[in-house]
Amino acid sequence: MRRGIAATALVAALGVTLAACGSGDNGSAGGGSKSSGELSGTVTWWDTSTVGSEDKVFKQLAEDFTKQHPKVTIKYVNVPFGEAQNKFKNAAQSGAGAPDVIRSEVAWTADFANLGYLAPLDGTPALKDQDDFLKQAAASTKYNGKTYAVPQVIDSMGIFYNKKIFKEAGVEVPKTIDELKSVSAKIKQKTGKTGLYLRGDDAYWFLSFLYGEGGDMVNADSKTVTIDNPAGVKAFKTVKDLVDSKAAITDATNGWDNMQAAFKDGKVAMMINGPWAVTDTYTGKEFADKANLGIAPVPAGSAGQGAPQGGQGLAVYAGSKNLDASYAFVQYMSSAESQIKVAKQLSLLPTRQSAYNDPDVALNPMITFFKPVVDKAVERPWIPEGGSLFTPLVTEYTKVLTNQTSPEDGAKAVGDSYRKLLKGWK
Repeated sequence: MRRGIAATALVAALGVTLAACGSGDNGSAGGGSKSSGELSGTVTWWDTSTVGSEDKVFKQLAEDFTKQHPKVTIKYVNVPFGEAQNKFKNAAQSGAGAPDVIRSEVAWTADFANLGYLAPLDGTPALKDQDDFLKQAAASTKYNGKTYAVPQVIDSMGIFYNKKIFKEAGVEVPKTIDELKSVSAKIKQKTGKTGLYLRGDDAYWFLSFLYGEGGDMVNADSKTVTIDNPAGVKAFKTVKDLVDSKAAITDATNGWDNMQAAFKDGKVAMMINGPWAVTDTYTGKEFADKANLGIAPVPAGSAGQGAPQGGQGLAVYAGSKNLDASYAFVQYMSSAESQIKVAKQLSLLPTRQSAYNDPDVALNPMITFFKPVVDKAVERPWIPEGGSLFTPLVTEYTKVLTNQTSPEDGAKAVGDSYRKLLKGWK
C-alpha cells in the first residue's frame, strides 16, 4: 500500500507508442486478434508504483512480456497513486481514456466493480493457477461472488528504525506505545534527534493505532460505523499524545517526501512504513550500509499489535477493446516467475504461495520479516465504499494531530460522515 504518494507522473513507451492519461484513447485502438493463434494489438497499462525505484522493475517486466508476444504493444503510463482512483473513474465513466489494465489498490477493486467498470476474470487466462494465491490476498479481489482483480503484491506495515541511532542512544526497539514514548525521549536526550516521524497527511498511517486499540473504521458484517466508539477515540488520543509529547513529529502536507527524507538523512530514528518503502529507503545516506535498517512490528496499543492488510492487484477495464491480450498481460505480470523477480529486486511480498519456495525470496530479510506480519494483518472492509472511507478520516486525523480539533470531536465528525456515505448503516 502506497497511499497518497504525490509523485510526478512519468509516461514511458514500451513498443512504439507513447500513452498519456486522459488522451481520449480507449487504450486499445486497433484491437487485438487471436484468429491466427497469436496475440496482437495494444494494451494500455496504468501503473501506480513509485517513480524512480519500483516503476523501473515493472517496466522491465512489461518489456519482457512484449518479447514473448511481439505483436502486442504495451502503452505504459505511470499514474501518481493519489490520483489514480479518481482518474480511472472519470475515464471509465466518460468512456474515453481508460486503460485496458490498471494496478488497483485493494480497496479500489470493489468500488470499480460495483460501478461496472471492471471485467470479471473468472474463467479467463488472467486467473491461471488461482489456487496458488494466498487466501488473504485473494479476498480483496472479489465482489458479489465474482473475481475482478488478480493480486500482484500484498503488504502490511512495520516500524523502520536506524540501528546506529538506537545504539548511540542505548535503547531497544519499542514493543508498546508507552515504550515508544520512553525510547523517543532517550533518543532525544542522547542524540538530539527526534524519535518518530508520524505521517500526518494520510489516514492509512492511522490504522495501526486504531487496530492497536481494538477499533476499526466500520463493521461490514453488522453494517455498523465503529470509528467513533471508545476505541476509535482512544486511537486519536494516542496519536495526538505522541505529537504533543514530542515523541513524534508530523506534517499536514507532502508527508511521504518529508517522512522519507527525514528518515533517510538520519534526522529521525523511526518511521512507520511498509515493504513498498524499502527500496527508496536504501537510497538514503544513512542506509548505504543496508544492514543499518531495522524493521520491527508496529508498537502495540492497549488491545495489542495491529497493522492493516494492503496490496495491489491488476484489474481489466470492462470496456477494453483487447481483452485477450489484457488477460494474458495480467496473467504474466502476476505469475510466480514475475512475482519472484519483483520480490528479489524490490522486496515486495508475492501473493502466490509458490513464490515463497524460491530461495532468494525465502531468505530476503525484508520479506522474512513482513510475511508473518501480513499473515496476522487486519483485513479492511472489502466494500465499494472502502476507499472513500479515508477521505473524511484523513481530514480529521490531520486536524487532531495539528490541534485544530479534539480526538472526541474528530472521531464524531468521521462517524457522522461515514453514516452519510453508508446509507442505512448504524
